Formats: sequence, structure tokens, C-alpha cells
Amino acid sequence: MITETIPDRAEIFQKLDSEGFDLKTFYAKISKRSKHKHFYILCDDAKKYLKKVIASITLIKAAGGLVKNEQGDFLFIYRNDKWDLPKGKLEKGEGAREGAVREVEEECGISISKCGKRIVNTYHAYTIKGEVVLKKTYWYKMKYKGVGRLKPQIEEGITEVRWFNKQHMDAIKTNTFPSIMDVLEKMELIKDTVMPL
Repeated sequence: MITETIPDRAEIFQKLDSEGFDLKTFYAKISKRSKHKHFYILCDDAKKYLKKVIASITLIKAAGGLVKNEQGDFLFIYRNDKWDLPKGKLEKGEGAREGAVREVEEECGISISKCGKRIVNTYHAYTIKGEVVLKKTYWYKMKYKGVGRLKPQIEEGITEVRWFNKQHMDAIKTNTFPSIMDVLEKMELIKDTVMPL
């Protein structure tokens, strides 16, 4: 977390030095079974600091959506043993909104009825061929009015596509990624985004 204020429940976080922080080095350290799971960097200007981090690493842009059907249920995919939202890398020259719709349709086998406003942008780090990269994902509100059968994109590692109602978000919350928690919190589907230790 890059923040301008000390986070709530600061006792579960480890504070990192903002002056000497390097995302590539940090990611390698925490990948080797760090005992801490929550970290924060305290700085005067979080946006400016984030730009500095982005400039030091390869940035991949992606887009996805939180799809709601006419019954008020939300669409999730199951990939890599976790519940996730459909998303994927933007193609060359593709806009974020266009890419978000394409990825949702490809990964879930449905046609989106409406792509609405942007919810939030999230960031997460991972490795590709041994290189640490940062992925920025643009998330959009989407609507689905059809009754078609959901079809997971198996070649992308998706084994299940399922609708969840708002009352069943705990099943998602206990087995998802921090960036997905950010999307759900922004949409007020969950309240506490601090992942369990």
C-alpha cells in the first residue's frame, strides 16, 4: 500500500522505507516466504510516488469488468485456485473500455449488454519469465441481460464461471486477490479489504 496516512490496523502491516524502496528487489524478497503479508509505504504524495515506482518497472495494461445480471448477481471466474473477475491484457491500440468488454466476453462466453462507468484502477506485481512486472487493470461496471450458458475459457486456465449474489461475497472474500477486494470494496459489496493473515 502506498499511502499518505498510517493505515487502519497498522499493527498488522510492516512499514517500508520510501527512500530505498525498489519494487523488483522487494518482490523477490516477499516471494521467498516473508513472514509479513501486509506492507505500506508512507509518503507525502501517493500519486507522485506511484509514478516513480511505475517508471522503474515494466508496466502491462489490462482491463476487466464487474458484471451484474438482471437478478442482481455478480459474475466471477475461478482461475489458479482463486475466485477472480474476468480481465486481460489490452491489445495494441485497444482502448481500456473496449478491451474490458472483449476480455469478459472471451473469458465467460457471454455478450455484455452495457459497459458503464469505470470503477477503479488496480495494480499488482507478478513475474513473467523471471522478470517482475506491474499490471495496471482498468475495471468497469457491466450489465448482462441474457440467459445464455456461461462458458469458461479453458485455454486461459479458467475452470469455472459462476454468478454470486451480494449475500455470498464472503465465499469470494476468503479466496481471492487483494486487487479484486479493492474492486468489491469500491462497489460496496464488501467492507473490510484487509486480507486475513
